[in-house]
Amino acid sequence: MSTTKAKPASNGAPSANAPLEPANYRINPEVEGKIDSYIKENPKYWNYIQAMPRDRLERSLVLNEVRQIERQQRMREGIMKRINDDPKLKQAYEILVKDVPEDQREEVMTQMARQKQRTVARSQEQRQTQGQTVGV
Repeated sequence: MSTTKAKPASNGAPSANAPLEPANYRINPEVEGKIDSYIKENPKYWNYIQAMPRDRLERSLVLNEVRQIERQQRMREGIMKRINDDPKLKQAYEILVKDVPEDQREEVMTQMARQKQRTVARSQEQRQTQGQTVGV
């Protein structure tokens, strides 16, 4: 699967007059296998996608990106709400990010909170798994 891509201008910005050259896309056999499997399991949907006009297909792809960005924003807002609702937690995070530039502090706080959530979830998952094997 390849397409064309504008050659960047010398300043790094794409040039409107630059000739198009094919872009090279990585091929991941595992991902390709998942795609092929999905297509085999959903032939009607695959036919529907293939029949879509290019503009509609492109807009659908952009819509998926917009939804993903909105989801990430909702998650970020939820994390910040939790931090802001707990004065001790907020103070702890503010101490941790005191040397971070002001405009980046909220993003860094959410990154740390997400990492903490993943770590806690993983440790709980491991405890549950260990408890199941010990109890067997």
